[in-house]
Amino acid sequence: MRLHHNFINGQFDETSAARIDVFNPANAELIGHVSAASPADAERAVAAAAAAQPAWRRLPAAERGAILNRFADAIVARAPAIGAALAAESGKSVADATSEAQYAAEILRYHAQWARRVEGEVIPSDSPRENLILMREPIGVVACLIPFNFPIYTLLRKIAPALITGNAVVVRPSNNTPGSAFEVARAAQEAGLPAGIFNVLAMDHDTAAVLCTHSKVGMITLTGSVAAGRKVLDYCKENIAKPSLELGGKTPAIVEDDADLEAAAAAIVGSKTSHCGQLCTAIERVYVHASVHDRFVALLREKMAAVRFGDRAEDASRMGPLVSAQARTQIHAMVERAVAAGAVIETGGRVPEGPGHFYPATLLSNCGHDMEIVQEEIFGPVLPVVSYATLEDALRMANDHQFGLSSVLFTERYRSIMHVSNEIEAGELYVNRTPADPYQGYHAGWKRSGLGGDDGKHGMLEFTQTRLVVMPH
Repeated sequence: MRLHHNFINGQFDETSAARIDVFNPANAELIGHVSAASPADAERAVAAAAAAQPAWRRLPAAERGAILNRFADAIVARAPAIGAALAAESGKSVADATSEAQYAAEILRYHAQWARRVEGEVIPSDSPRENLILMREPIGVVACLIPFNFPIYTLLRKIAPALITGNAVVVRPSNNTPGSAFEVARAAQEAGLPAGIFNVLAMDHDTAAVLCTHSKVGMITLTGSVAAGRKVLDYCKENIAKPSLELGGKTPAIVEDDADLEAAAAAIVGSKTSHCGQLCTAIERVYVHASVHDRFVALLREKMAAVRFGDRAEDASRMGPLVSAQARTQIHAMVERAVAAGAVIETGGRVPEGPGHFYPATLLSNCGHDMEIVQEEIFGPVLPVVSYATLEDALRMANDHQFGLSSVLFTERYRSIMHVSNEIEAGELYVNRTPADPYQGYHAGWKRSGLGGDDGKHGMLEFTQTRLVVMPH
């Protein structure tokens, strides 16, 4: 049974005796262990990052970019091992997990291209014979807190912009999916990353608090729940560290009466059942025009009922498991409360027998906008449908919400597209397609969906701070 050790200052540390068990969610079997970092280990990792960062910062950005490209090459070469580890601990198919590693390597290559584009500004001064020069500098040490659902993609999404801008990082992977992160650390070692700029440690919540409140940590970036985001904000208060938070999502899909209903239904069901609905931007509520409501619900019911679940190691065409038994219990309880409030189960809605944390694709009709199932994040394969009379009604309900991460509109009317583009209260709008987070865009949430953002130029600049130089001459 595989044992992974924490990666500190360029080496795998075998001194820790404490262990974190790792389970396969498809059958609930123990598949391995990782070393559990102690508070002293977390402090050593931050100290190593802080010691390595000044030299990394002074390295010409083009040289940092070349190292990131080598790192990407090493990840691609190690993608089968990363994918095998990720598939076993996440319930994904080996093909999907391996593809995630390969795609994540492209994020490194993308940010490596920014090496010569981390630019400052020359600002006109009101005083004669004076220059105002705005410089961009790294923050220093960044703590990266990684979720379980797309742990390799998110890990590279965070460390790539941090490293290219001259920061050093300490990564805490999810305890549900830590093994694949240590395979990425092996790729970093093979690529020859300077010791200390990239550290990976598995840990409990108490040790995470030590990491995040360390005086040398200048920024904390998290993808996680609203509750986890509030905890990070508490950590940031200790040393006024900068937060970057991608939190809850409740993506609304508005389906107008002129939409291609067949294509819209297929896209929505694909979004809701991919990785068992455990995506931050998965469609979580559907608003359907009343004139096509019944026809569209029938299409959704047909496609949701056709989704089969099971161990993807045996059949990759199936929908895989939820992350844990607790997640399944919470999701089923939400479905039961929705039914008690008047929702109708069109398909699914039962807890299956047998091993693994599976839950069927579940469609709920007759939902009201104020129901818990429409207002709270599900993070599972459950889809509530709400009818509306006019686009203004749909837009009002889509915006009447605590979250504002992503949104979707299905229509062929350009005026409707422009109106929703201007009025939707979300960081992203996808028209006639489902969310995919292009890494050259900017993935940022409104309201309780977060602070700051990831991807593209603007996501990269999150990992910098500015210095203004006022220079008379």
